[in-house]
Amino acid sequence: MQQKRKINLAGWIIICMLAGILVGFVFLLAAPKSTFTTDYLKPIGTIYINLLKFMVVPVVLFSIMDGVISLNDLKRVGSVGVRTFIYYMCTTAVAVVIGLVVVNCFKGFFPVLDSSVTDSLEYTAAEAPKVMDVIVGIFPDNLFKPMVEANMLPVICIAIFFGAGILAAGEKGKKIGELVNCMNEITMKVLMMIIKLTPIGVFCLMADVVAVNGAKIVGSLALVIGVAYIGYILHVIIVYGCSIKFLSGMSPIAFFKGLAPAMLTAFTTTSSNATLPINIECCNEMGAEPEISSFVLPLGATINMDGTAIYQAVCAVFIACCYGVDLTLGQMAMIVLTATLASVGTAGVSGAGMIMLSMVLMSVGLPVEGIAIIAGVDKLFDMGRTTLNITGDATAAMWVSKVERKKMAAKAVK
Repeated sequence: MQQKRKINLAGWIIICMLAGILVGFVFLLAAPKSTFTTDYLKPIGTIYINLLKFMVVPVVLFSIMDGVISLNDLKRVGSVGVRTFIYYMCTTAVAVVIGLVVVNCFKGFFPVLDSSVTDSLEYTAAEAPKVMDVIVGIFPDNLFKPMVEANMLPVICIAIFFGAGILAAGEKGKKIGELVNCMNEITMKVLMMIIKLTPIGVFCLMADVVAVNGAKIVGSLALVIGVAYIGYILHVIIVYGCSIKFLSGMSPIAFFKGLAPAMLTAFTTTSSNATLPINIECCNEMGAEPEISSFVLPLGATINMDGTAIYQAVCAVFIACCYGVDLTLGQMAMIVLTATLASVGTAGVSGAGMIMLSMVLMSVGLPVEGIAIIAGVDKLFDMGRTTLNITGDATAAMWVSKVERKKMAAKAVK
């Protein structure tokens, strides 16, 4: 008798996401003024997100420490770190260019708003941190404060220093290294318990998103949202597809299939940090070296923002069109530079996407108040850009893992 094939986690996530969309549209059409999804379904999704967020600090702390210790060589830690950083900056710069090319193809369709509308717009931009403030903020003055505040850049710094210290301590550090490895294993076991709840969380969150924002999808901002998603899809196909195929030597189809649980989680939670644990698990199952994914992915969740970069390029040109401003080639080049550098500078700040967009608008002389035009549907942008962000992190983990395997094999031959 043929055994029935069980549905895997990715399958259940897809089923629950589609069910959530269906339920959301039912409430949207049958009871448009109902707050049922917000009052009863969204809180369940919020509990799921809270559980994921509660695991972010221990996962980042112990996984990076364990990753550094597993690399077993401080020079190798530096090599992996530099290679990862360069990869992230290059893909982010390409993402901004793709966003600008796509949005310029459609900018003729964007409306020029009447001055009476633009003059009434109000948006208070959060203060963007200065470059030196960001650098100083990476190095904490307190061991526990960054963990309590879930400020990832200082947490990563703490993990790298303690991991390096354990390596430098030699024999005396081995016992602590074993303890870190055990804590990392325990953290991952707790994590897997939470991951099993993903389909439920996805269903509740998606139902509320559709019920609350569904009408806006067909509104006046549908075009700019569509343009952003065209940019997201092109970046996935061109940049990530080529990276996986030619740099990692892996089938793009197999990669995206393996990463599906993380991508679907990112799409519904709109949080790179909350998706991090699932991303690590997916990459390890696809063959990434655990010590590499434990180091590269938390770093990417903090500084790599390809989706956000495309979003900034699209929104900057859209807002410029709304104000009747035609951006020059020099201004577009400034958008590329600002968005790429800002991806590191605002990573640990709440509301990073909006702050980064504020910086981009100011760099080309556009009114920051223009953000108010797209603020109401930012959630719809965020779902796609977060998915793109975590996918970029995963491509880096796969590539760096392959490079490190080759280096270790070459050393073994010698």
